[in-house]
Amino acid sequence: MTATRPRPTPAAPADADRPVVVSVVVPVRDDAAHLEACLRRLARQTVVPDEVVVVDNDSRDDSAEVARRWGARVVAEPRVGIPAAAAAGYDAARGDVLLRLDADTRPGDDWVAHALHVLADPRVDAVTGTGRFDLPGARGRWVARLYLGAYYALGHLAAGHPVLWGSSMGFRAEGWRRVRDAVTRVDDVHDDLDLALALGPRVHVVVDRGWSVGVSARSVRLDRQWGPRLGRAFRTLGRQWRVLPPWERWAARWRPAPVAGGRPARGGA
Repeated sequence: MTATRPRPTPAAPADADRPVVVSVVVPVRDDAAHLEACLRRLARQTVVPDEVVVVDNDSRDDSAEVARRWGARVVAEPRVGIPAAAAAGYDAARGDVLLRLDADTRPGDDWVAHALHVLADPRVDAVTGTGRFDLPGARGRWVARLYLGAYYALGHLAAGHPVLWGSSMGFRAEGWRRVRDAVTRVDDVHDDLDLALALGPRVHVVVDRGWSVGVSARSVRLDRQWGPRLGRAFRTLGRQWRVLPPWERWAARWRPAPVAGGRPARGGA
């Protein structure tokens, strides 16, 4: 995929004389049709990412072939599960800024440019957006508002700061390197919530209501998936609360930030 490099910004811990390198990570398992639509949209971005990393999570369909056809770099992750696949993609990415989509996400043409604009503020550690589900009429937008509104509100209470939504999010590679050993890779958890909790209560996460994507409504269908999804949420919280309980997370948000090397420390407690 040919890259149009964005102008230098303070979005990454990089030499100011060179452009910021942008990687988009897309985990996929047996979702070739959705992946093709997603990659088609990434190819027409106003700021084309320097690389698209598609993590083939032991697919039995032609997802990997679709990714290669669109010029993406394919990384194989045989351990089945989004936590393992997403982490493998972040590990493999070469960018200063890591953007994340799901295979069934439909980003607008300015999706990359918008993320870079938000992350150009050096005080911002991560950005996450909103969506509209592919339901008839206005239902897709209203269902998304209810679903994501509840997710962000409850997630904020649990984390002590805004959380991330895996269908559309971005963060700095330095943040990933700091917490890569603290995230859950091999258990059945919500990887986006897990990452947000691992980043810690002092990170500045922007929930950008104007950064909206289309996404499949299959995640909100009222069927038997909701029991496992709720179990996954409690499992995610339990694992990260053992590291730092919620009351300590909220307390850390109100304490003055510790100073490291003459500058406020980022992340952590």
